[in-house]
Formats: sequence, C-alpha cells, structure tokens
Amino acid sequence: MNQEVRFRRKHVIIFLSIIGILFIYSLSSSRDCAGSEQFSRSKVDGVESWEAGQGRDAFLPNRKGPTIYAVTPTYARPVQKAELTRLSQVIRLVPNVFWVIVEDASQTSTLVTNLLRRSGLQERSVQLFAKTPTNFKLQGKDPNWLKPRGVEQRNEALKWIRNRLKHNALGEPESPGHSIVYFMDDDNTYSTELFEEMSTIERGKVGVWPVGLVGGLMVEKPVLNRDGLVLGFNSAWKPERPFPLDMAGFAISSDLLLENPQAQFSYEVERGYQESEILRHLTIVHDMQPLANRCKDVLVWHTRTETPKLDAEKALQKSGKKSNDGMEV
Repeated sequence: MNQEVRFRRKHVIIFLSIIGILFIYSLSSSRDCAGSEQFSRSKVDGVESWEAGQGRDAFLPNRKGPTIYAVTPTYARPVQKAELTRLSQVIRLVPNVFWVIVEDASQTSTLVTNLLRRSGLQERSVQLFAKTPTNFKLQGKDPNWLKPRGVEQRNEALKWIRNRLKHNALGEPESPGHSIVYFMDDDNTYSTELFEEMSTIERGKVGVWPVGLVGGLMVEKPVLNRDGLVLGFNSAWKPERPFPLDMAGFAISSDLLLENPQAQFSYEVERGYQESEILRHLTIVHDMQPLANRCKDVLVWHTRTETPKLDAEKALQKSGKKSNDGMEV
C-alpha cells in the first residue's frame, strides 16, 4: 500500500515539474520575442523602420533612397476606383514614393479624395486636375489609340513637380536636388522591386528596364552590349521610333527635367511617339542607365483592365434606377 502511494506521489511530482518547466519556457520565449522586436526597430528620418529580414519589413523594399514622383493620369470610368486602389496598395509599400494623381476633369473628384484618405496616402500625394481639350478627346466608340491620351495631365504633373523642386514649397526633406520622376499609368501591374531599382538611378540619367506584355510581344526590353551599354530596343511595333519603348519602361532623374524645361508631351506627334517626344530633350539611347538585373527581370506589366459589360446596368438606368445608388464603386 505504501509503495502504491509513493508511486502515485512520484507521478504527481513529475507531472507538476513538467508543467513548471513549460511555464518558465513560455515566459522566456515571450521576453525573447519582445527583445528581438525591440532591437530590430529603429528610427530613420523620424519614421519607424525595421532591419532587413526582420518582422513585417522582410516583405518591403528598402526605405532609403530619393523621392520617386509617380505620375498617374486618370479619368472617370467604371474601373477607375478599382485601378487606383490597386496602385495605392503598391505605393503604400514603398515609402519613398510621392503620388501625383492628375484627373482629366475641370476639378478634383471626391472619389479620388476618398481613395487617398482611405489608403492613408494623403500626406505623400497631391491631387491635381487638367481637362483634355474637346478636340483631343476620344468620342463614343473611338479606339483608345486614335488620339493621344494623358498629354494634358502629364504636362500638368511636370509643371507641379518642377515648381516643387525649385521652391520646395512643402519643406519636405530630401537629398539635395535628387529625385526621380516616373509615369505610372493606372492600368499596369507593378512589382515593388521596380521602385528599388528606380532608386538607383544616377543624377543626369534616365533609367530603363523591360516591360512585359506590350507591343505585341511577351516583353519589350533594352538590348545591351557586353559592357552593359544600351544599344537599342527589341521593339516589334514601330521600331524606327527614336525611343521605341513603353511609358512604363523608363524613369527620369529630376535634374534633367529642371535643366530642360522644354521637355514635355505634345498633341502634335505621331501615334506612339509620346515617349520619344519627352526623351529626345533629355538623353540619347546609349547614355540610358539599364536596370533590373541588366534588363533581364520583368518588374512591370502592361496588363490593362477589360472594359466591364454593363448591359444590365444600362437597362436598369433606363427605368430610372441604378444598382450603385448612393454607393461609390
């Protein structure tokens, strides 16, 4: 009987010991996690950051680098909010991007204002407007290539950026005179890695890289020689253009734009020549800076959004109703 009691007491002691060890281990692990989090965070220019490979920023690009002014022309249409929302999610992940949204309208819209507020990007964005002249506006069932698009809006953005860089109106601290300008259309798909690459563009340079799913090819890309010099482009559509590349395939060091105020877009150029129109004032092909792993990586795609079929909505509107009554879609 005594032996049985001792046997049970022994098991109880072992069980309690195991519980105690597990409890102490859990407390120690919690302190270690808190400690590692504490030492992995730091302050960079007043903004909390995490060391590479630690915590949530293991998924984010480098926070350091020049300001990238991402210029997005936009206009009211059923997919506008959806496309701008997609872009806003990318921009939120890249803290050195300043978003310049220019609406094709006679005033700014509450839709875009609400989107900036909800995405938390009000402090690093500006909402502008510039209406396309009626004679250059697409009509009815005109194909989207019939007339140049985004000319008025991109030029308005360039005007705003030049004024900001000259006068530093908002007093934003940034490396002296060095920033990047990128024309970020709202119907493309962007990797956050692209902005890391953009941040390495040198003063006085135009950076270039491949663009996927454009010009009738799987990829349009700069062609380099063995020394990494840009010789030309593999474009299949109008390869005779001075710069046969897509708007998504280059970004400009801002000092070039300040030194060449005549560099802008134009209604007077042939279809497909908008890129060449601005770049001809800023650089030559051989002087462009190849990025994205010597132009071997695709980090942006010209995906475009399919026009939604809204036949049922149109029928509903004829009866004086609409499915989105009182809603912002």
